[in-house]
Amino acid sequence: MSITRHALVDPFQRQIDYLRLSVTDRCNFRCVYCMADDMRFLPREQVLSMDELARVAERFVALGTRKIRLTGGEPLVRQGIVDLCRRIARLDGLKELCITTNGALLPTLATPLFDAGVDRINISFDSLNPSLFRAMTRTGDRDQVIAGIDAAKAAGFRHIKLNTVVMRGRNDTEVNELVRFAIERQLDLAFIEEMPLGIISDHQRGDTYCSSDEVRARIAEQFSLMAAADNTAGPARYWRVAEAPDIRIGFISPHSHNFCGSCNRVRVTAEGRLLLCLGNEHSQDLRAVLRSAPADDALLDNAIISAMANKPYRHHFEVNNDVQIVRFMNMTGG
Repeated sequence: MSITRHALVDPFQRQIDYLRLSVTDRCNFRCVYCMADDMRFLPREQVLSMDELARVAERFVALGTRKIRLTGGEPLVRQGIVDLCRRIARLDGLKELCITTNGALLPTLATPLFDAGVDRINISFDSLNPSLFRAMTRTGDRDQVIAGIDAAKAAGFRHIKLNTVVMRGRNDTEVNELVRFAIERQLDLAFIEEMPLGIISDHQRGDTYCSSDEVRARIAEQFSLMAAADNTAGPARYWRVAEAPDIRIGFISPHSHNFCGSCNRVRVTAEGRLLLCLGNEHSQDLRAVLRSAPADDALLDNAIISAMANKPYRHHFEVNNDVQIVRFMNMTGG
């Protein structure tokens, strides 16, 4: 079968050119909205090897993918991550290689990642309060993450974004402090509505839900927001701050403002499941193809292409205490 570039198109004629590739389900944090208290991780033999991950990236790029984001779990805990970044960054046709991280390991890895060819970094950062930061991450050290943010700036990354999951009764009163922190360091910042993935015991998601509209209203009390003209096909809707026009404030609103209509992305989990939608279980087992025919590119290409027919138009998250998807976020891949 002859494969042409930009071969990945879903039933709604959306061109899929963005892959989120999870390199591990493991993490050095245990964030309350992401994991259970007693999290169990995959046996290592079920996780894709570095060669398998590189091959998946290579075939997606051959099929028209232009942006790859490496996720986890926490991708920086995976041994060999810098070399994997170097391999993927060299792929002909790839325009952007990004990483989403909790930032704790950036003090030592920021410069190697930059040198390996990573273009952008997103850093999860949910609170400026050290005690609350520890409570929300269960194991995290706020100062270590701030050191990681500063290390990324010093390494030369020009595109750094902070991601904050807003939870009512936890960090919702810190919204404007986080905006000031982003302005001081000239960082983009995205506020995210909590997603109903995985069975958690720390809280009831319906009780901690805080809508993007409410967050934006709080910001507007202290800052002048202007709708940005440079929104992308991604889930975030961006605004500019008059007081700091060089940064963007984004809102990712899976509940209050569904963003699926322009979706251009799919995910591959650490165990090789090609997920067609964050909020659905439609998937294709790529690991089985990778291990049954390690050198058969056509077979892997066909598995990827055929999976696109199962990509749904949208997810259907509800604002209540029900678990819509049993799969945890660390299993999903960011």
